[in-house]
Amino acid sequence: MVSRLGVRIPRELPAARLKSLAQRAEQEGLDEVWIVEDCFYAGGIATASAVLAATEKITLGIGIMPAVARNPAIAAMEIAAMAELYPGRLIAGFGHGVPSWMRQIDAWPKSALAAFEETLTVIRRLLAGERVSFEGKHVRLDEVELEFPPALPPKLVAGVRGPKSLAAAGRVADGTLLPEPATPEYVRATRDLIGVEGHSIAAYNWLALDADQDRARERARSDVASAIGPNSGPALEPLDFGAELLAEVKAATDRQDLARRLRPEWIDRLSISGPLDRCVEQIRALYAAGTESVILLPLLGEPEEESFAAAGRIASALRG
Repeated sequence: MVSRLGVRIPRELPAARLKSLAQRAEQEGLDEVWIVEDCFYAGGIATASAVLAATEKITLGIGIMPAVARNPAIAAMEIAAMAELYPGRLIAGFGHGVPSWMRQIDAWPKSALAAFEETLTVIRRLLAGERVSFEGKHVRLDEVELEFPPALPPKLVAGVRGPKSLAAAGRVADGTLLPEPATPEYVRATRDLIGVEGHSIAAYNWLALDADQDRARERARSDVASAIGPNSGPALEPLDFGAELLAEVKAATDRQDLARRLRPEWIDRLSISGPLDRCVEQIRALYAAGTESVILLPLLGEPEEESFAAAGRIASALRG
């Protein structure tokens, strides 16, 4: 298994900053740079194209696009164009989409699971150069064939959590992207649920590289809390403290209250944080659990360039 290290550009940044940050990631020797398509920030296809054009070698991951937001034939056209222009440098991620956002744009389907599986099925077939007719619960295509299918179809990954969705990911995607916090225990549990040989796992995690472990922990505290909620059961249940943490999630009145409730040892496990050697050890543990790609997230409110430089230090230490 190939072990890769990447960074994610925060969705909160204006599109004008994406190119320089992607270039910085490439200069730091990182393997991947990821962008986010969340409503109603910058669009994933447009920003992905800009990042690919501004860089030379680094792989660009879109993590993730809502499967129901675009007609799958149009999505396949866009992905095919990028894959042909920048061969071997694109990873296209799809998920169900946040229900409230999808309802805002009148795109939430009757069956999110069927829409997800059907969308990835036909996109994969179109990218492979097939002529596709399909009659599903959500997707309907009549003799559709791309005029310019890519010579090297990109990897399709699924950003999903539940058991049924992970089973679908195993059937129709090349890999699965796990949301932060993604621990080795979560990775192993996900692999067991998917049960497909060769299915890759990518994992998001907050980064707080700091020689002072206590300071690193406090830097990461609010960000870790922001990523945990009622839907975090799949990520937390495999942990030896998962039941306790889920009880705190239920008891907390808001994110700030949850942040105060997080025990120091929990934050240490739910982030890549602390001195360089500890961060390297944590990332190697993720690789050992079956993670192909570890994607580090800058802490909100901290300078992204410093976070990317910290990721570069980790990348150098991993290679050394």
